[in-house]
Amino acid sequence: MENQLKTGTTTIGIVCKDGVVLAADRRATAGHMIVDKRAEKVHIISDNFAVTIAGTVSDAQLVIKLIRAELKLKEVRTYQVPTTKEAANLLGGLLYSNLRRPSMFPGIAHFLLAGKDNTGIHLYDLFPDGSVTKISDYVSSGSGSVFAYGVLETQFKPDMLTSEAVKLAVIAVNTALQRDSCSGNGVDVIVVNNKDIRRVIQKELVYQL
Repeated sequence: MENQLKTGTTTIGIVCKDGVVLAADRRATAGHMIVDKRAEKVHIISDNFAVTIAGTVSDAQLVIKLIRAELKLKEVRTYQVPTTKEAANLLGGLLYSNLRRPSMFPGIAHFLLAGKDNTGIHLYDLFPDGSVTKISDYVSSGSGSVFAYGVLETQFKPDMLTSEAVKLAVIAVNTALQRDSCSGNGVDVIVVNNKDIRRVIQKELVYQL
């Protein structure tokens, strides 16, 4: 089980005055071995929703495929784009089922979901057990979250703009990279606002001897 491919991970979500910022590092590990230096941990899953992933890679990838299909199916059935709350509850249900499915390798995947709808822009924390928590300020997950929280606790401001939060997210992820061996190799940042969802930073760290 220790050799399962895991993202290790530092992921961050920040609620801003004009949107939500999602960020994550780029390292995937198997035990103590770095197996991927370009892992994508921030995913745009539709025109309205984006997620970060932490945990077992195979489970996270499968759940992303499933939630994309479920969101599209719900839209076709209801003739309406799902709200962020509906998307979060759908994802929470998938995580609940995934964790409790009989298996030799229990599925562990932690998601942060950001989305926009006619009520605004929202951020949800979805724990591997399927619990769904709405976030009003900031959240971090993964092995490096304890270091990221130290930065977020001291530098977050309730009225931050996304431009400011992007810089804060990069600082928080970089702080985790310095201390958490399972996080590293770069940073990806996505901004969710009323207009669109866009990837604003996709930076790889190149180490030189």
